[in-house]
Amino acid sequence: MSSLKEICEGIPVDPLPAWRERDETVPHAPIRTPGLSHEERRLALRNALRYFPPNVHETLAPEFADELRDYGHIYMYRFRPTLEMRAYPVDEYPAQCRQAAALMHMIMNNLDPRVAQFPHELVTYGGNGQVFSNWAQFLLVMKYLSEMSDQQTLVLYSGHPAGLFPSNTEAPRAIITNGMVIPNYSSREMYEKMFALGVSMYGQMTAGSFCYIGPQGIVHGTTLTILNAARKQLGTSELRGRVFVTSGLGGMSGAQAKAAVICGCVGVIAEISGEALHKRHRQGWLLEVTDSLDKCIRLIRNARTERRATSIGYHGHIVDLWERLVEEFERTGDLLADLGSDQTSCHNPYLGGYYPAQISYEESLEMMHKDPVKFKNLVQESLRRHIGAINKLADHGMYFWDYGNAFLLEAGRAGADVGQRTGLNGTFFRYPSYVQDIMGDIFSLGFGPFRWVCTSGDPGDLDTTDEIATTVLEDIIKQGVKENVQQQYEDNIKWIKEASNNNMVVGSQARILYADDNGRIAIATALNQAVSEGKLSGPVVISRDHHDVSGTDSPYRETSNIYDGSAFCADMAVQNCIGDSFRGATWVALHNGGGVGWGEVVNGGFGLVLDGTNEAAARARSMLSWDVSNGVARRSWAGNSKARETICRIMGENSAMKVTLPNAVESDDILDRALLN
Repeated sequence: MSSLKEICEGIPVDPLPAWRERDETVPHAPIRTPGLSHEERRLALRNALRYFPPNVHETLAPEFADELRDYGHIYMYRFRPTLEMRAYPVDEYPAQCRQAAALMHMIMNNLDPRVAQFPHELVTYGGNGQVFSNWAQFLLVMKYLSEMSDQQTLVLYSGHPAGLFPSNTEAPRAIITNGMVIPNYSSREMYEKMFALGVSMYGQMTAGSFCYIGPQGIVHGTTLTILNAARKQLGTSELRGRVFVTSGLGGMSGAQAKAAVICGCVGVIAEISGEALHKRHRQGWLLEVTDSLDKCIRLIRNARTERRATSIGYHGHIVDLWERLVEEFERTGDLLADLGSDQTSCHNPYLGGYYPAQISYEESLEMMHKDPVKFKNLVQESLRRHIGAINKLADHGMYFWDYGNAFLLEAGRAGADVGQRTGLNGTFFRYPSYVQDIMGDIFSLGFGPFRWVCTSGDPGDLDTTDEIATTVLEDIIKQGVKENVQQQYEDNIKWIKEASNNNMVVGSQARILYADDNGRIAIATALNQAVSEGKLSGPVVISRDHHDVSGTDSPYRETSNIYDGSAFCADMAVQNCIGDSFRGATWVALHNGGGVGWGEVVNGGFGLVLDGTNEAAARARSMLSWDVSNGVARRSWAGNSKARETICRIMGENSAMKVTLPNAVESDDILDRALLN
């Protein structure tokens, strides 16, 4: 399987590909501990063999049994292609349908080793964000896509291709669901069993919807978060000499170092994995590296004094760094951290998402599957220390926020002092989620992470799209927008103008910015026109992060500022996906689980191919209007004044839009008097 043609021929069984040992020169996903019984192991093996004819079962069964025993999952390494995994130009894919070829381009980008965290286990990011459950699924999907016509739809159940089904040209080319488990069975323990059985899968957000564009998306999101945190908490956008302390340099969190420098501050990022840290350093996204706490403190002081933008990677545990910062404050009175957060994969704390401070990284990798109970106890003790140090610095003026990675949730479950309060309005902590305190109002204005991919693979096409997007947003400002909207546009124009200089592209030729409904529709139609006029040499795929205005119901992140008692309801995300599907999306995806973990969130995403046709432009206008206004309407109904203002503006611009608006209770006295009776 060394060519695109070969990987589109299906699962090879005559002959079978040669067996290969697992390649230990690349990073691998942590070993899973599903705790299967003997009968469940038999079932997992039976399920895996379903993809193959009986005449090869004798060969594959012991091999798959070994994988299940050694790694906790059957990945089918034998069937991993030898072809370089990357996003090839769309015209190189052997497809009957251009939309199917665009899907293949996106899938292979998600598995590009430069993009994916654990590519051999089909994990894109977050430690367990799967593209597929095994390599047989990948090969079967590529075969179906190569055969697909524009009268068919590919149906995917948690990575498994159920098949091609007759549909029509207006229908999506793919419908994807991941982890849609009956609610009472959506526990972590059940997930580990179901994933090992090959019947369910955690697609994170854009991993399982094939729309990840490498760390650029989280660089942009973190940049906006830091800037808006500084405006709100420090009263300034000038960050020279200010220090931002956090942890994580892996798949998504690796963006933090780059974002800090773009913002102009001193970014200090702790990372326990030398492999992850040095990857970011080689990439040029991390500027300074040390494994000495003494040197780390000197580097912070020097950069702070010189008001120099830099990123300092501390190869060690974040708990040790926070505790040393406490010591420095107690010894000198010098508060070295102005801003703080965390981007470890705490949604998965006991299987590689968070490593305890008491033992080494290597010892953790062994203990998490050999003695999971002891490992869990160490993680929880470490989380308590982690919060203890942060609390001491926050008491003296440092501003800390939760980045929606379940850090405070898991710390609270570990018994840390996070001031947790839970009710129908959601869960509140001493430190607010960045959505509650920083970005929530931006979502209510309709702004969120809109992105596009140039499927030609031509960097020149990406430069052209940057110019188009900049012109479009500048024109919108000239037409007149409110001050708070203009600020968001200006932040994103600055981002786009500097994006090429900041070397944002990893993998596909992609770009991201935050835009509202008007911005997204205007950019999409302008890109489609550029394809039509030949200014771009291939189709453009538009999508977004699921972490957006309408795409995700998550009481610990995206909807953490919903206070009407519906924080735990998932109607918005489900409606969003359904609505996108019949308004023009090329593919849609609906997932259980996201950045805060399995069972904690429902999220949906889409991809839409702009091929230069009038039909594509019409689809973009219809779908993008719904994709934003659905969430703005929900936020307005929940009582957010900025969302109400935004949805009224949208209704004023579109007479077909008629949204139910809430009537506010003018005084709480009315409620109190009524309840006394």
